[in-house]
Amino acid sequence: MTEVGGIAGERLRSFIERIERLEEEKKALADDIREVYSEAKGGGFDVKIIRQVIKLRKLDAADRQEQEELLVLYQRALDMA
Repeated sequence: MTEVGGIAGERLRSFIERIERLEEEKKALADDIREVYSEAKGGGFDVKIIRQVIKLRKLDAADRQEQEELLVLYQRALDMA
């Protein structure tokens, strides 16, 4: 293993190549997700609402309820509800 300035070159190269492969996979997944959103839009669904539903589904029930209650509170404060 080659070391330059205390850095193991082969180990560093291994980390960098793994990160590069993962970045490629991440891009491919992002492309796939965009395609699914496009299909949903083509099927008549509102993509912004789908994104909101996905965001809400990531929250646990207590956090989701807290956000919903705060939203209603803020809307009432602004005479929106």
